[in-house]
Amino acid sequence: MLGRAWPIEGDVGDSEDVRLTDEQRIDWLRLIRSDNVGPRTFRALVNHYGSARTALAALPELARRGGASRPARIFPREEAEREITAANALGISFVALGEAGYPRRLQMIDDAPPLIAVRGKPAVLALPIVGMVGARNASAAGMRFAEKLARELGEAGFAIASGLARGIDAAAHRASLATGTIAVLAGGHDRVYPPEHAGLLDDVLRESAAITEAPLGLSPRARDFPRRNRLISGLAVGVVIVEAAKRSGSLITARLALEQGREVFAVPGSPLDPRSEGTNGLLKQGATLVTEADDVIAVLRPILGQAIEIPPVEEPEPVPHAPHEPGHDERLRITELLGPTPVSIDDLVRLSASSPAIVRTVLLELELAGRLERHGGGLVSLA
Repeated sequence: MLGRAWPIEGDVGDSEDVRLTDEQRIDWLRLIRSDNVGPRTFRALVNHYGSARTALAALPELARRGGASRPARIFPREEAEREITAANALGISFVALGEAGYPRRLQMIDDAPPLIAVRGKPAVLALPIVGMVGARNASAAGMRFAEKLARELGEAGFAIASGLARGIDAAAHRASLATGTIAVLAGGHDRVYPPEHAGLLDDVLRESAAITEAPLGLSPRARDFPRRNRLISGLAVGVVIVEAAKRSGSLITARLALEQGREVFAVPGSPLDPRSEGTNGLLKQGATLVTEADDVIAVLRPILGQAIEIPPVEEPEPVPHAPHEPGHDERLRITELLGPTPVSIDDLVRLSASSPAIVRTVLLELELAGRLERHGGGLVSLA
């Protein structure tokens, strides 16, 4: 079931891969592309209504009850079909959560994309993966070390995931082309960023793969890069930060990695170089210090010896009607408990004296109306 938490340890052989039908894949794409539906909301909707198709039919009424100022936009079937056709023409496949080609560790995070668009050689996604990110305005020494580290980790059997950005990302990709590298894109496959890395992406695609959750035609916006960063860390067993300023996207990746239960590694740098202020700060906070590939391998090898159990993911049968509809008083009581400060869903259940199903329904209504924001760890707040 989509709503189950993914355990970290176990036997992969106990899980059975599923495959969506063509109709289900269209429904999933329509649902995740509809207004105010993110990965967590997608799971909640499918768990609540039994299928993506039934959830799509319920969206307008849910948004209306949540106080939406305008009718909810549902992604049209025709647009979903066009996107799939255009993707196929570019050699892109939409891989669904729970299918054989979906990266196992990415499936474990609580906001895993229901669909990822994969291009290139998808077999690289089955390798153990190390994320590597760092400064865009990297020093020559930083890029040289990133190249050396990526090459040696590749020779040890790891694929390298990074964000195709200037500086450290590009250096890591180039050094791991021969052994396996994954470009995680913030925009659509047809909107390469930065544009001068189109040739690098072509090199990646010849032997490895690129993935994104963004639709074709989407040029990345500022808010899309943190979303991409969670995929880099989600794919990986651990993440290495090579040069990062005090406030940088690389530190966001490190924070996300910690939230996802991944190992965080940092390369020390000169205290006089602002590009090392972030990495040196990570070391003070307990990140593993890296001066050679063996520092990473020694930590990750024991983790790789613990097989991952991924429970089966399947779309339940549709239910004949939407269950657990809240009354006006319940809806008001739950909404009044919310504010700008994130609170746990468990606290909302306790303080509202409502059932978990009722609380989750009200939260769905508010989110589809654009009035709710979901945070990690099951926290929610008013948008």
